[in-house]
Amino acid sequence: MPDRDFTTQRYESPEVAMARRATRGAPRTLHLVIFSRDTAETVAIPVGATVTVGRGLDCDLRVERPELSRRHFRIESGRDLLITDLGGVNGTVLNGLKMPPHAPVALRVGAIIEAGGVLFMLREEAEARPPHGQRPAAEAAPGTAVVVEDAAMVRLHDLVALVAQSTMSVLVVGETGVGKEILSHSVHRQSARADQPFVRVNCAALPEALLESELFGYEKGAFTGATQSKRGLIESADGGSFFLDEIGEMPLTTQAKLLRVLESRDVMRLGGLKPQPIDVRFIAATNAHLPGLIAKGEFRRDLYYRLNGITIPIPPLRDRASEIPSLARTFAAARASATARPAPAFSEEALAILRGYAWPGNVRQLKNVVDRALALCRESTIRPEHVVLDATDVADPAAERRTLPAPAPVAAPTARGGRMRIDPDVDREKVRAALEAAQGNQGRAAALLGVSRRTLMKWLDDHQLPRPRKART
Repeated sequence: MPDRDFTTQRYESPEVAMARRATRGAPRTLHLVIFSRDTAETVAIPVGATVTVGRGLDCDLRVERPELSRRHFRIESGRDLLITDLGGVNGTVLNGLKMPPHAPVALRVGAIIEAGGVLFMLREEAEARPPHGQRPAAEAAPGTAVVVEDAAMVRLHDLVALVAQSTMSVLVVGETGVGKEILSHSVHRQSARADQPFVRVNCAALPEALLESELFGYEKGAFTGATQSKRGLIESADGGSFFLDEIGEMPLTTQAKLLRVLESRDVMRLGGLKPQPIDVRFIAATNAHLPGLIAKGEFRRDLYYRLNGITIPIPPLRDRASEIPSLARTFAAARASATARPAPAFSEEALAILRGYAWPGNVRQLKNVVDRALALCRESTIRPEHVVLDATDVADPAAERRTLPAPAPVAAPTARGGRMRIDPDVDREKVRAALEAAQGNQGRAAALLGVSRRTLMKWLDDHQLPRPRKART
C-alpha cells in the first residue's frame, strides 16, 4: 500500500490538550502496520497529519473489510499522538481495552489497535529489532524451547508478539509437527491473559458425543450417568485462552454449536436452561486446508471466518534448515539434563545428515531423532552412526544404512469388529533393538517402531522377550 498525502487537521478541545500533555515527546516519523488475516501492509503517517481509517471512500486510509465502519477511528499525528473512536458499531480496542466513542485518547508508539477484525500497530520508521536468534526464551511454553534464527521466523514471532496484545481469534496453520501448539501457547503467554487458564482440546482425539460434552459441559441428569453438573472446557477457560487443536477434524454438528458460542459469547451446557457467559480468547490450529474442506462441505464457512481473525502460518522445518543445528543442540541439552548427563556435541558429519533430511515430521520428528541419538550415544559427541532416520525421504544415500526398518504390517480389524491380529513374524531383533534404544521405556520403544504400546506388548509375548520391568525384578 503506497504512502498517502493526508490532509492535516487540528483539535483544540480541553480533552485534546490534556492528552497532548500526557503524550509529549512522541516520535515524529511513524508508520501504521495493518494486519488483515494473512497479509500485512505499512502506511506512512506524515508529521502533523490526521488520518481517518475505515472502509468508506472518503477515508484517508481505506481498508476494505465489512466489519469496519465507514469511518471507524482517527489518528492525529502532530507534536503528540491521539486516537479517537468515531462511534462505529464494532468499536475500537486499544491495547486490549475498548475505547469510549468520540473521546480522544493518548496514543503511544507500539500501541495495538483492533477494529473490525483488523489489527493495527503504530511503529517508528526505524524500530530496533533483536538480531536473529536472540529472541528471549521466555516466549516459549513451559518445558519447551524456541529457536528463532531464520529471517521468516523472526518476522513470524514479531507478528505473534503483536497479535498477542489484541483480543481477536487466531488461526495457526502448518504441517504436522511444526510447533502449532507451542506458538499458540506463546500467543497466550504474551497476552494480557497470561495469568489465566490456557485450556487445550484435540478435536480429533474425542468421539463426537464426548467432544460435545467436554466442550460445553452438562447439567445433572442431562443423560444417563450425569450424576452431577460439570463445567465444559470452554467454560473452564473463562478469562483465559481456549486452544482448539486439529479444528479441521471437528464434526459439523459440533461446529454449529461452537459458532453459536463465538457469536453470543456464552455457553449452554447440555441439559441446561440458562447460558453461562464467558470471556475467552479462541486460538485454533490445523494442518488441513480449511478452504478446501469448506468447498467439500466438511467445514462451515461462517465458523472459518469467526476463527480466522488473523492467520499465522508456520513454515515447515525444511524451509528453515538454518535452524536445524541450533534446534538439535537445544533438544540434546534438554534430554541430557533430564537424564543427568553432560550435553553432547554434534560432529559436522552428523549435522550434515540432519540438514540434508526432508523432515516430513518437522520439529517433532527432529526432537525424536535427537532423543534416539542420545540413547545410542555413550560418548561426548553425537556421530553419524547415532543418527537413525526414518526409511523415507533420506537425502544422504550413505544414511540408508542407519535408517530404522519400517514397522511390520498389521492386519486390519475384522468386519465383525473382532480384535486386531498382530503379525507373529515381526523381526525379533528389531523389537529388541527398539527397547534398547529407548532404554527400556515401553512407550518410547513403541513410538520408535511406529505401533501402539499394546501392540509392542503382544510382540514381546510372541517372541518371549521379557518386558523391561519384569527383567529388572
